[in-house]
Amino acid sequence: MAETKRVGVLTGGGDAPGLNPAIKGLVYRGSELGLEVVGLFDGWRSLLNPLPNVLPLNRETVRRWDRDGGTNLGSSRTNPFKGERSSDRSPEVIENIQRLQLDALVACGGEDTLGVAAGLAQKGVRVIGIPKTIDKDLAGTDYTLGFDTALRNVTEIIERSRTPAGSCAPHRPCPSTSGCRCRTCCCGIR
Repeated sequence: MAETKRVGVLTGGGDAPGLNPAIKGLVYRGSELGLEVVGLFDGWRSLLNPLPNVLPLNRETVRRWDRDGGTNLGSSRTNPFKGERSSDRSPEVIENIQRLQLDALVACGGEDTLGVAAGLAQKGVRVIGIPKTIDKDLAGTDYTLGFDTALRNVTEIIERSRTPAGSCAPHRPCPSTSGCRCRTCCCGIR
């Protein structure tokens, strides 16, 4: 019989809808494939010394995670390739991946988180990236966790604001959204 593979999952960067359901999906599919999945707390920070505690994830643990917003694993903007103590702490991350006996890593995040994942992959770490950003600014993918919900919420807020905004003439309110630098409405609603 084949040896059970151990997979770690982490979330990095800012918050976005869909992280907990993605982790739940990973755990459910992993259990069908005989994988052991462990959660790593607070993004890449979890793989810097000292060796972190991990959260064993199984169907019972994540059963209701799709009902929670955000990420139950926590997040950080830590980038081990741009560490405070030295310019590159990736050897420390790789050593902790080995100490935790992880056969692979799943990183949910945006440009920075997936950039770290790509850097580790170049150093031989087995890693899968799940794209996540509410700004939809990641190259190489048409879908990211978080964008559809963010767009829907912004559209709903703008729609609800139309009537009260109409009473503010001659002023025209201009909504600003995360990632929006042009000061025009990204949704095309005017």
